[in-house]
Amino acid sequence: MNSTKSVYLRSVLAAGASAMAMSIATPAFAQDSGAEEESGNRTIVVTAQFREQKLQDTPLSITAVDSALLEARNQDDLEAIAKQAPNVTLNSMGGAYGASLGASIRGIGQFDFNPAYEPGVGLYIDDVYYPTLTGANFDLLDLDRVEILRGPQGTLTGRNSIGGAIKMFSRKPDGTSEGFVHAGYGSRDFMELRGGFNVPLTDSLFLRVSAVHKEQDGYVDQIDYGCANPGNADGILPQSGAQDCVVDDLGNVNYSGVRAALRLDTGGPVELMVIADYMNEKRNSAAEVVTLTGTGTGGVNTAPYACGPFCTYASWALPAGGQTGAWSPGNDMKFTGWGLSGHVDIELSDSLQLQSITAYRSYRNTWGTDDDFGPNPANGAQGLNDLDFWFVSQELRLNGQIGDLIDFTIGGFYSDQKSTYYTRQDIRYIAPGLNFQFDGNDPINADSIAAFGTVIVRPTDALTVTGGIRYTDEHKDYTFVRKNYDGTTSTFLGALDGLTATYDGNRWDWRVSADYRFSPAVLAYATVGTGFKGGGVTARPFDAAQALNGSFGPETVTAYEGGLKTDLFDNTIRLNIAGFINKYKDIQLPLISCASLGSNAPCGARQNAGDGTIKGFEVELMAEPTEGLMIDGALSYITGKFTRIDAAVGNAILASDPLTTPNWKWSFGIQYKADLGDAGSITPRFDVAYTGKTSAGRIAAGLPIEYFDSYTLGNARLTWRNADEDLAVSVEVKNLFDEYYTPFRFASVYGFSGTAYSQVGRPREWALTVRKDF
Repeated sequence: MNSTKSVYLRSVLAAGASAMAMSIATPAFAQDSGAEEESGNRTIVVTAQFREQKLQDTPLSITAVDSALLEARNQDDLEAIAKQAPNVTLNSMGGAYGASLGASIRGIGQFDFNPAYEPGVGLYIDDVYYPTLTGANFDLLDLDRVEILRGPQGTLTGRNSIGGAIKMFSRKPDGTSEGFVHAGYGSRDFMELRGGFNVPLTDSLFLRVSAVHKEQDGYVDQIDYGCANPGNADGILPQSGAQDCVVDDLGNVNYSGVRAALRLDTGGPVELMVIADYMNEKRNSAAEVVTLTGTGTGGVNTAPYACGPFCTYASWALPAGGQTGAWSPGNDMKFTGWGLSGHVDIELSDSLQLQSITAYRSYRNTWGTDDDFGPNPANGAQGLNDLDFWFVSQELRLNGQIGDLIDFTIGGFYSDQKSTYYTRQDIRYIAPGLNFQFDGNDPINADSIAAFGTVIVRPTDALTVTGGIRYTDEHKDYTFVRKNYDGTTSTFLGALDGLTATYDGNRWDWRVSADYRFSPAVLAYATVGTGFKGGGVTARPFDAAQALNGSFGPETVTAYEGGLKTDLFDNTIRLNIAGFINKYKDIQLPLISCASLGSNAPCGARQNAGDGTIKGFEVELMAEPTEGLMIDGALSYITGKFTRIDAAVGNAILASDPLTTPNWKWSFGIQYKADLGDAGSITPRFDVAYTGKTSAGRIAAGLPIEYFDSYTLGNARLTWRNADEDLAVSVEVKNLFDEYYTPFRFASVYGFSGTAYSQVGRPREWALTVRKDF
């Protein structure tokens, strides 16, 4: 047995054996699972299997973060939660990707925003599927809980949950009259205001409204190169009269959102709820700096264009050339989105419940890019992007019970969506005097229909067996529009203009699991199931053959998992452990050669060109050993290797490359609430999260893999609450150790431009917040 397998197996077996031993040796464990409410860890109810179940009774790997923990950590977006979740990576993407979020769970996901490609992690808001990565780093406004389901959710949530699913659940309106106001101020003029209220309009009609606005200055300076370097060798002149040569700041925050829910509950068999939300974000581009320089195909030496750790010479401007006069796409990013959903729950009988979820969502995202991220127009490239999107879905679920022995769910899902992706590209780094310029305005249609069923059988009081199946049929078509700036057919890409590429596919997924409750304190489970990420078409082809022959099928996974869920020492310690092996097939990879597609042009295609195996384990801890003290932690390890790579991938990806990184992640949090009597209470809290080194890919085919350094982020928070616990004042410091880290980079055009640039994590910052409940 090799050393990696040995470490993996020893870790899982040792953790499992320890948990079992503690459960046997603990004389005071609860006598029924409902006793969780009486002492120790609070009960968390999840709906991962379409019905309310306690977290510890659900045979799935779930990180569940309730509103109390969200408030204690002051986590206000999905990315913050992911830093403390095992084997989960969420990252707001760089400026080239607009308002998109890269997402991966257990090494499987997607980081390209283009609507031709499907996400590998399913995102849900109040059980409504959010189908794209764009606009997905949601503010956690007035949430009841977040559930992160690790491993493929093929039968439960369907396509594009091959890595897992993230489900957010808002607080429902009810019959109480309450509200809150939260205000904060901090580093770089950070300002935040959020609030909400719940009010009964009648005895059966309830309204809940919440809103947020937050803003903050950026932390990377955009510097005018000609101003900062007078008399430079490239002859670049000042482009602005900015004081101290600082043109703008990058990485700033300017976000607003509002949500409203109206719920009708007469106490009868029918319950109705309508939810509407709106979000608006207008900010500058992401905080990025040049981290690699060289000489590209245009012959420009870019070494002078590395400004420093918190500054950039990116200009977002090009002089007149080719088809255009001097122009700038701007360094700003704008996103506006809204959604509406209707939820109907009907109690058909004591043993049958019907649920309908109807939803519509729309957004528009515009942003400018500076692809070389430097100041020299001879080496320049920039783009203007405008992505318009709408989505409609309908889901029906029938939940039923047959005595105490069987629960079942059958249902259907339908969705239809359309994206229109406009882009103006101006690329001048390929060769001296060559202006590669075109407009694209591509409509992309996609629809999906699915039927699913799940059966939960309890042959004994301790044993539960679950089986599920789902059928999905999907279609996608992508029409390429390639024009010159004057509307005539593109000089360079005219062969693509008007072509439509299509993909049609269908897929069966299944899952079988068994769980056994050895005692009220210990549940063991084993499960095997499948999932897939939808197929599609090549989004960035260079000729007609790549467009028409470049469709690809779904990538799939068969996942094997075993785990323990334990509540120990009178429910004061909750320890959950899972180990998994994923057989990953038909991985969608970019090609270097498109000869197999009938193309000799530079290759921009993606195909099902690899297989691999991923394995790892996860441990999660929640402890309340004494009154007022709360400890939470997580540890995860993952490794993966390719078992097949198609020759057309070339030496851009090798069989020896890691299939997934980082290998290790861990987090730890601790807080203690000290009672001050009539003076209220004071609660210090400390959180720390570690992310191991992560692959940055290779800068060019044939070169060694490069890695982002590992990093450790610490946050500290001190909260005072009054005796009535309706007023709280907090002071906090994020990135306490002032760690400098770069989680992502854009290096796709390094061979042409001679530059690669990286995102920079937020430096140390402080904030003072006040919350009043009423």
